[in-house]
Amino acid sequence: MRKQIKSFKNAFRGIHSALKEESHLRFHFVAAFYVIVFSFCFELSALKWAVVLLLITSIIAAELFNTAIERLCDRVTPEYDGLIKFAKDASAAAVLVLSTAAIAIAFLFYFDTTKIKNLCVFFLNNPILLILFIISIIISVIYIV
Repeated sequence: MRKQIKSFKNAFRGIHSALKEESHLRFHFVAAFYVIVFSFCFELSALKWAVVLLLITSIIAAELFNTAIERLCDRVTPEYDGLIKFAKDASAAAVLVLSTAAIAIAFLFYFDTTKIKNLCVFFLNNPILLILFIISIIISVIYIV
């Protein structure tokens, strides 16, 4: 049991370390937060929720793998190496492919002009919530950068 607990601690430490050092990972966490929050406004089916959560976790996992590969490559040699460049580029491309798929699926799931209009009207009718939303975006940008 101690071994499993230590494994979980190591995994959470890995996420924490990566979040501290990788702005791309912070971006994906912030994007995931907003996607989850706004998904409640779109009354997603259980299947759509499953797809959204699977995409979010896949992108975050891919970004963690990308970070690990980049760090390992940097450790192997700080000098230019064509194979290491390929490994780094390919791991970054994996994140790009997943992110692009997520954007395409987001258009399919969330492009409902009536619901988008209702959401805009909601924020315009609740200026305090609109201000809080804008503040949250500013805080998110500062956190990412």
